[in-house]
Parts: sequence; C-alpha cells; structure tokens
Amino acid sequence: MSQFDDLDVKEIDLPDTIFIRDIESRVFQSITIKCLEDVQGVSLTGGTLIDNLLGREGLEKIKGVYIEQDIKNHSVSIKLDVNVLYGISLPEKAEEIQTKVVKEISRLTGLHVACVHVVFKNILSEGNLEDLLGKSKRKEEGGIDKLADEYAEEF
Repeated sequence: MSQFDDLDVKEIDLPDTIFIRDIESRVFQSITIKCLEDVQGVSLTGGTLIDNLLGREGLEKIKGVYIEQDIKNHSVSIKLDVNVLYGISLPEKAEEIQTKVVKEISRLTGLHVACVHVVFKNILSEGNLEDLLGKSKRKEEGGIDKLADEYAEEF
C-alpha cells in the first residue's frame, strides 16, 4: 500500500478546475433538527420540531439553531437552544445531542464540526412536552386535511 493511495487526483487530472462547495445555514439547521427528532425528552425553544420539519415557519425562521461557518478552516460551529423534560440528566442529554449532531453533519457535509454548544433554556413537565407534540400533530392533521380538500375540488 503506497502513501499516495489516498491522494485525490482530481486536481492533477483537471489542474485548471477549482472545486468549491458552499453549504447554506439552512442545510445545517435541517440536519440538526432531524438529529433532535431522534433525541427523547428535548424540544427546540422556538416552535416544535414537527413544525420546523414540515416548514410551517420557514427554515429561515428556525429559532434555537444557530450556525456559524469558518470557511478558511472548513468547519462549522452550532449553538442549540433546547427545552428538556424534567428528570433527565442534563450532562448525559447534552452529550447525546452533541454526538448525534457531530456525526450527522460530518457524514453528510464532509466538514469538521468545531463546536456544538447546547443551551438548556427551560425544563418542561411531561404534560408540557405532550401538549407541544399533541398540538403539532393536530396542526399537521388539520393542515393535510385542508390541503386535501383544497386540491380535491380541482381534480
């Protein structure tokens, strides 16, 4: 096995071509929200995860996910404002969130994640969390029914 096996030959084969890749903050926000969806007992501070995933508020208006890119170092820093269910160990939950976010962003974007800063903004009771999830499910069902009714008349 040679030391040159891992060499990227695109730059040698195509010397006049510059390879550039830009990733908008919305992409990082979407990946982060998708990661948080799999974490039990947390929710974003601004709206619910389901509202954000379905684009009800628009990805530009996502509250609680802040992205800062360092183009020179090909890295990204992420700050998350989350609510957590009462009784959950905050250090363990922060580690779970950070691990999931780092793995997914690195895997999907190829960028180094310099920092994942988790800020616990509020503690929720089980009733509060269920209310948030229940309201978003009711909105989702109502929204889909309205769309179905709207388009049913056209067809």
